[in-house]
Amino acid sequence: MMSNLEEIIPGTGHWPRFERNQSEQFEARFVLVEIPKNPSILFKDMEGSRLPITVSHGEGFAMFQSPQQLTTASQYIALRYIDHFGNPTERYPFNPNGSVLGVTGLTSIDGRFTILMPHPERVFRTIQHSWHAEDWPAYSPWMKIFSNARQWVG
Repeated sequence: MMSNLEEIIPGTGHWPRFERNQSEQFEARFVLVEIPKNPSILFKDMEGSRLPITVSHGEGFAMFQSPQQLTTASQYIALRYIDHFGNPTERYPFNPNGSVLGVTGLTSIDGRFTILMPHPERVFRTIQHSWHAEDWPAYSPWMKIFSNARQWVG
């Protein structure tokens, strides 16, 4: 829904439309994502993190209108699917929607608006993960996005 509002959200002209997954099915499972360097207020101090996350969507394929739009968008990728080697991927099943560059989240130019297809709100507690590193505390690393939002609001 948010991607369809790009005309009224400043700095989001590079956002794609999200269409039916290339797998032609609803995807609901755990996948791995990476947080590249980006200006999103949600992902402050999370650059380089590689984390498991829940996906639950049928329309996550990022459809860019032009190569120029994709070039601009590539500077504002907030989240991307990675394979088991840690490489951004378009390959199924590592990338459940087939988006180019593994795109699954983008932010606005100033970082105040971020759109995501996965669901970090479903895995903010360590116990919600089917697997986690033994040294994770009660809250998983995804809790950081909520702390960042709270800190930004003041």
